[in-house]
Amino acid sequence: MTFDLFEKFDSILNDYNSLPKGAANPFTVSMEQVLSPTTAIINGRKTILAGTNNYMGMTFNQECMDAAQEALLTLGTGTTGSRMLNGTYNSHKKLEDTLKKFYDTQHAIVFSTGYQANLGIIATLAGPKDYVVIDADSHASIYDGCAMGNATVVRFKHNDADNLDKKLTRIRKNDPQAGILVVLEGVYSMLGDQAPLKELTRISKAHNAFVLVDEAHSIGVFGETGRGVAQEQGVEDQIDFIVGTFSKSVGTIGGYCVSNNPKFEALRLVCRPYIFTASLPPSVVASATKALELIANSNLRAKLLSNSRRLNNGLSQAGFDMGTTGESPIAAIIIAEQDTAIAFWGEMIKEGVYVNLALPPATPKKLNLMRCSLSAAHNHEQIDFMLEKFILVGTKLGLLQDIPKRILA
Repeated sequence: MTFDLFEKFDSILNDYNSLPKGAANPFTVSMEQVLSPTTAIINGRKTILAGTNNYMGMTFNQECMDAAQEALLTLGTGTTGSRMLNGTYNSHKKLEDTLKKFYDTQHAIVFSTGYQANLGIIATLAGPKDYVVIDADSHASIYDGCAMGNATVVRFKHNDADNLDKKLTRIRKNDPQAGILVVLEGVYSMLGDQAPLKELTRISKAHNAFVLVDEAHSIGVFGETGRGVAQEQGVEDQIDFIVGTFSKSVGTIGGYCVSNNPKFEALRLVCRPYIFTASLPPSVVASATKALELIANSNLRAKLLSNSRRLNNGLSQAGFDMGTTGESPIAAIIIAEQDTAIAFWGEMIKEGVYVNLALPPATPKKLNLMRCSLSAAHNHEQIDFMLEKFILVGTKLGLLQDIPKRILA
């Protein structure tokens, strides 16, 4: 008998191969030229980008590009080493100092991706005798951090404070001395809903648990100085670790963790995704540093949320089944049938709008979503164009009965 290592992927391959022949593929779409934070050439035509997580529009910020170019010319294309060896430049330390100033914390550590930040911090902090308690809708990087570690993993119902309390009460009853790490997200990426951090952190601290909050989709977006939902809800002093990424509002790549824990620097000596990964290239470090400085003093947050409300309200008034409300940068239409969702994505590309097709298991409750992520760089004309095309395609595919009169917020 021959054992096929790929046999377990057969159902996935069958679904992939069932995509309409000759149609644009949502999983292999290529941007031939990126023109701005909100436009690109896709399949030979100018397309509005409505699914890039480029919340602050920093990818084409001139100051960030100038900083990156200077670093490229003076420090080269890469470090060719990990932070533990030759991969720490003064600019890496400056970036960590910038993060400490941005978050007003004593410690900061930078990873090569946001995924590695969650992977490394969670897997390293919680050991064999500890517990990691996570929201059921947690990002894959959080689940993978749990899988990489040796702690006992406990899930609680999404954003359900009472269920979290029950889980923590049970752990404390069975293991009074256990170390517990509760992992939350400021904004959940698929539906854009905020965690009730004030209540969840209160319960966690009542059970003597450490709290980690992933602010990947909320840095730059919420809080007086853009530090995220923890700042917005006034609970930063209750959070032990904040993890984030540079790949969204900051407009480049990389991840980080900040903390006031006095023993935090020990992580540099034991965290494998930090120790055994090459450090970020100088150009990336420079652009991230500049973007953080700009975000801290930015007035773009109000414009971003205004854009999101405009799109969400327009889609809702048109008659779409919405999974979002406009109180985050995300707009998501729920589509019952997967085939319809795939067709919807293809029609939107033809009409000149790029959105994210989000399917199970990446989505909560096995939802099929047309997911948009707005940018402060979008203008009202672009959002109105998106609405026009959503309504056109929704009507064509039978999701809307009649082309409704659009009412904008």
